[in-house]
Amino acid sequence: MNSPAVTASVVVCVYTDKRWDDIVAAVGSVASQEVAAAETLVVVDHNDALLARAQQEFGPQGVRVLPNAHKQGLSGARNTAVAEAVGDVVVFLDDDAAARPGWLAALLEPYTDPTVKAVGGVAHPRWPVNRPRVLPGAAPYDPDATGELDWIVGCTYTGQPVRRAEVRNLMGCNMSFRREVFERIGGFAEDIGRIGKNPLGCEETELCIRARQAYGRAGEKIRIVFEPAAAVDHRVSPDRVEWAYLRRRSWAEGLSKAAVSALVGSDDALSTERSYVARVLPIAVFRELKEGRVSSAAAVVTALACTTAGYVRGRLPGATSGVRLPAAQPSTTRPPHGA
Repeated sequence: MNSPAVTASVVVCVYTDKRWDDIVAAVGSVASQEVAAAETLVVVDHNDALLARAQQEFGPQGVRVLPNAHKQGLSGARNTAVAEAVGDVVVFLDDDAAARPGWLAALLEPYTDPTVKAVGGVAHPRWPVNRPRVLPGAAPYDPDATGELDWIVGCTYTGQPVRRAEVRNLMGCNMSFRREVFERIGGFAEDIGRIGKNPLGCEETELCIRARQAYGRAGEKIRIVFEPAAAVDHRVSPDRVEWAYLRRRSWAEGLSKAAVSALVGSDDALSTERSYVARVLPIAVFRELKEGRVSSAAAVVTALACTTAGYVRGRLPGATSGVRLPAAQPSTTRPPHGA
């Protein structure tokens, strides 16, 4: 296979040893790629015991294991990796996701176009048993099929492109950015990223929108690309297929979208969501009712209602006043690690 046009630093952010088997699988899936990464970084989020265990396990394999040097949470861990990465492209893989063969090559191939500044791929859910009624889909028995609410478990959902296309933002489970993007606009907003099991998120959405706005103001073209050929398997834990998680995650999504709206404006923050609500969700409700799956139709309505309520709450005066953006980083040329 031809070498990619760019080098990649692959980052796996971790926070709990309860996911140890997943972490080992994630790191192993990176090592098994036909196209080799310039480096793999494991960033441990304020957990000394896990840090020591990861260093002992992965250090001898040549993996760089680092403590989160920033605010506790996923955004702080990612920003730690960005500051340390040596690759042209910084790739993020969730700690409970395993990359499929050809993943990294597919993720890097669009970067042959210099206007492409970010590329993301597909995350296929791996259910505890089968697709649950609370997360319906048109093909419930196809393990690679999408569902309208699969974003709730961090996976590709119905309504996203099925072939390479330009998109507004990427999903955090499987995404990459040119390092220059962070040097231009700063890192992930640490006030809206996940902290442990707290389901607040949308930090990657905010960063993508901020990048598009910054490049646009400078009169430069920027493309953010979704590449379905870059696929990972994302394990879904049993607690995330329950009604309680559906409600909590949807509420948090609304709060997060309100925070993003405060930072980058509601027009950009909700452009994709308006189309999704108007076109994708009604089809799901009608299909589930037609098939007699009333509880699945109710799940779609519940998710929309909780998300809307969370957004309204988040837009109340003062609700997002503490959310701040990180400063841009000075452009630097980093030597290869160990040089």
